[in-house]
Amino acid sequence: MIVRFSKTYKKQYKKLTPKLQKQTRLRIELWQEDPGNAILRHHELKGKLKGSYSINITGDVRAIYEIIDDEIYLYQMIGTHSQLYE
Repeated sequence: MIVRFSKTYKKQYKKLTPKLQKQTRLRIELWQEDPGNAILRHHELKGKLKGSYSINITGDVRAIYEIIDDEIYLYQMIGTHSQLYE
């Protein structure tokens, strides 16, 4: 599994508090080890983000990614539910 991050994701990530940045790194590591872990609330998105997937970082912060191919996963955005799903 190869995880990559878009420019938008990197920009949004830098705006997070250091605590949220750490939690994000831990959640992405957990996702890499066990994508089905219930704490992630991993699910496919609908609507304008159809084809992308979301994992929970905290109760309100989500990270959104898309599957590029069998090995490459591109994280596109990170932010609160209201920031991402306007």
